[in-house]
Amino acid sequence: MSSRNSAIQSSSDLMRLPSELTKEYHVFLDELKNKIRHARLKAALAVNHEVIELYRYIGQQIIEKQKSAHWGDKLIETLSNDLRRSFPETRGFSPTSLKRMRMFAEYYPAIEIGSQAVTQLPWGHIQALLFKVKDNAIREWYAVQCLENDWSRPTLERNIKNDLFSAQGRKENKVTNYLTRLPSPQSQLAEDMIKNPYNFDFLGLHDDALEREIENASIQHITKFMLELGTGFAFVGSQVPITINDEEFFIDMLFYNLRLRCYTVIELKSVKFKPEHAGKLNFYLNAVDDLMRHPDDNPSIGLLLCKSRDQVIAEYSLKGIEKPIGVSEYQLTRAIPENLKINFPTVEEIEAELNDFENITEVTEK
Repeated sequence: MSSRNSAIQSSSDLMRLPSELTKEYHVFLDELKNKIRHARLKAALAVNHEVIELYRYIGQQIIEKQKSAHWGDKLIETLSNDLRRSFPETRGFSPTSLKRMRMFAEYYPAIEIGSQAVTQLPWGHIQALLFKVKDNAIREWYAVQCLENDWSRPTLERNIKNDLFSAQGRKENKVTNYLTRLPSPQSQLAEDMIKNPYNFDFLGLHDDALEREIENASIQHITKFMLELGTGFAFVGSQVPITINDEEFFIDMLFYNLRLRCYTVIELKSVKFKPEHAGKLNFYLNAVDDLMRHPDDNPSIGLLLCKSRDQVIAEYSLKGIEKPIGVSEYQLTRAIPENLKINFPTVEEIEAELNDFENITEVTEK
């Protein structure tokens, strides 16, 4: 049977399931898929162990020979050519790769392979970490996240680019009541999941975009949006209707998190956070728990994404609210680092340049 026919057969079988089991089946299927992916990664890492040990040994030998024999930088190019000639079927002996093996040995001169998270990763991941993360502690943090969340190399590189360590690794900027409103271990998982700020520059919107514009663009880029939210999110819908006493309300975005085993209600606010925003989200969480939550689900959690927020006001707003809520800011365009701003002209300088240009044009025309 072809893969297309198999997919059709699978969909047909799913249609015959009772409607109340459909969500349960999807959770079950996702569990199995995650388990298979995890097993494959573990098997690859077992084979990878010897490769990583070899590469560090090569890096150590290059360091020693360059010091003791004074062969200098020419050694790497010569060695690369000879190794590729001797092992034409093996990739990974380019001059760039050999330099990264040397870097690996420099960063980890006496470490036992497998004793730190970074040495348990595939070589491609290690190269990305060596090249893009210079701080040892931060590099190890990313390595641990790779192992715990089964990040691919593109996902790792994207999270480094977006500075996930600063957004998620630091806790002082987080405003949530997850730790006091959720049972363990869900509370800690939810707390670790939240970031501040969330970076949505991939949506291609300006900073003054309205809530519905952000929501529509998020749906168009739903895969990237879920990756930015964190691990385990499945999209349920946008503008999800909830009817209470013949009155209809609409949830901005609704997700189900497979790791937390709960619904996640997201409210978008294109303005600065206000205390009443928390009250509205609390209302939605009560409704979702009463009308949609399965008996085996954990309590639903809420996330308010605002253009900006005052941390103290947000913290006061969550006091006394029983439902678990987090309040975070979002960015639609990446901020320019302070050390680069000096290279950009100010508005006044641009206006002065334009005035000078207009004056020159007038003189030329005369």
